[in-house]
Amino acid sequence: MMLQRDDLTALARGYALLGSGGGGSTTMLELMLAGAASWPMEVSPISALDPATPCLGVAFVGSTMLLEERPPGTAPFTRLLDAVERWIGHPVPAVCSLEGGGMNGLSPLLLAGTHVVVDADCTGRAVPGLDQMSLFVDRVPGLVFACDTGVDGVALVEAHRAIDAERVVRSAIIQAGGAGCAVLGGFTVGDLREHAIGGHLAHALELGRAYLGAASAPLPILADALGAELLAEGRIVSISSSAHDPHVNAVEISGLAGAVHRVVSRSETLAVLTDGRLVASAPTIIVVIDTISREILEVTELRLARNVAVLAVPAPEWWNARPDRRAKVLPSAYGLDDLDAA
Repeated sequence: MMLQRDDLTALARGYALLGSGGGGSTTMLELMLAGAASWPMEVSPISALDPATPCLGVAFVGSTMLLEERPPGTAPFTRLLDAVERWIGHPVPAVCSLEGGGMNGLSPLLLAGTHVVVDADCTGRAVPGLDQMSLFVDRVPGLVFACDTGVDGVALVEAHRAIDAERVVRSAIIQAGGAGCAVLGGFTVGDLREHAIGGHLAHALELGRAYLGAASAPLPILADALGAELLAEGRIVSISSSAHDPHVNAVEISGLAGAVHRVVSRSETLAVLTDGRLVASAPTIIVVIDTISREILEVTELRLARNVAVLAVPAPEWWNARPDRRAKVLPSAYGLDDLDAA
């Protein structure tokens, strides 16, 4: 697939939808890519490449708000790429996305001028933990993470347990000031065939085009264009934090015909209840949009008196293919009990 510069807005909107309220705003990456010299960008399906081709994944880690305040340089991953290649002992010519929701869906395109961009992703949605990457979930051996530590420092982690990689990298990013870059290496294009979500960039582009084409249409038509279910429509009347976890919020929406909807979120939107009945939960991708501006909202943008609609976009089949995979992205994996769909 040849990606044109004119596709950038649609692709960004698709990744914003797949962020499920998280993953960070795509604006910074859109601005960085808009001026890139590598357009048009070729994106290769997994099947078009030799399975033995070494590959890496790139992502921004930490607070996306801090990244907006402290934009990265024009080549934010270079030092980390060099560190990974020194560790594994050979060049890595291909790159894929690690988190196909929010800003990180666009991250591998920053390397389109030097690497083969593979249409594969390791989450298919925004997630908060590096241990939720599909390669870690399926326990692919030999993975190595490189990340920023601040003042041009690099940390490199080869961990046999996914949670160790998450904790060490997260600590390094905090040391770096709360936001930075990460590169995952030690896998091949062949590993992506079974252990990643193929065709995800093409899916995001299709979603984004559908969204742009129907954004001003009545909500049921917009939902249908996205292949989504319209779960709720109404006005936000209260926002409350959990007594057990201050990062968990419940947003109450006064809906049509007296319905009461509750949207539960952490770093992403994780569940929706209507009149006390669970109607959707992760891994389903739950999207909240402003019904007036049709802006795709992050969880930090849900405010009192805002008129919103809530949509449910089907999750990538990869997560539902096996119970052990699904368990990594259910609300209970975030510490929210009683919100997992049966």
